[in-house]
Amino acid sequence: MKSESANPIRLKESWVLCFLLGLVMLNFPFIEIFNKPTTIFGIPTLVLYLMVGWPASILVIFLFTRQIDITPPPAARSTDKDQE
Repeated sequence: MKSESANPIRLKESWVLCFLLGLVMLNFPFIEIFNKPTTIFGIPTLVLYLMVGWPASILVIFLFTRQIDITPPPAARSTDKDQE
């Protein structure tokens, strides 16, 4: 039996928050912050920001989709409670 997880409405709110955070991270203020001539380990900071931020966002999306797969549909939850 799969464990109970987050409310589907909260999961949708999390998707919206993740989308908005991604938009902010790829727009002017953050891009300008990291668009400097400095390097870290020989890698320009903007490139490093994008190369770390992109996989991090993919990881977050992966974790959200795993959470959705675990969440049983509302009808299944009600029948599970009826059987107990």
